[in-house]
Amino acid sequence: MSTESDMSMEVLVNSENPEEIFKNMQPFLNLMMYYECALMEIETKLHVLNKEFALQHKRNPFESIKSRLKKPMSIVDKMNKKGLEVTMENIQNNLTDIAGVRVICSFPEDIYVLSELLAKQDDIKVVNVKDYIRNPKPNGYRSLHLIVEVPIFLSNEKKIMNVEVQFRTIAMDFWASLDHKLKYKKDNLKHPEIIAQELKKCADMSAAMDYKMQEIRNMLE
Repeated sequence: MSTESDMSMEVLVNSENPEEIFKNMQPFLNLMMYYECALMEIETKLHVLNKEFALQHKRNPFESIKSRLKKPMSIVDKMNKKGLEVTMENIQNNLTDIAGVRVICSFPEDIYVLSELLAKQDDIKVVNVKDYIRNPKPNGYRSLHLIVEVPIFLSNEKKIMNVEVQFRTIAMDFWASLDHKLKYKKDNLKHPEIIAQELKKCADMSAAMDYKMQEIRNMLE
């Protein structure tokens, strides 16, 4: 991740003094480190839950975990869109998706089981829930989004950081990845609404397959 070099490009716009550049960069780099530590905390919790669940139920509740930090210029762009000054305090208080974890599960049922187990941990606070599985977006997008607060313990202090945790099935993740790739091409089409309708059909078929596979899984168990 090229956090340091990306951020230096932004800082150079406002200063030609190397000492001033470093002074401006360091608080941002510290903040990104805090978010990275928060990601590690959430990932560790999920891996522990996965181990325990696998021992008790003879299967894993999730297939994989992906994590990411929002790029510096994306943070700046989002702050500008909100009409907010780009300060460390404003970033932390107004952006909740800087640190993101995506959990890929096999079945919809496992999404809710795992998200509830995570939310029940006494050092986790769920501050927002958006359930796009029970209430899909108009384009067919499905996922469960949680914004959680998690503590990180540094050498001389404790900080509470926000992390966005997304739960998807394999089929939901596959559809969302393709939709993301195709949306840039839709702008050049004469009838993008036709593509949108076809993508919505695919999302509905994928959802039906998810629940059918879950039903078969339950029959086997």
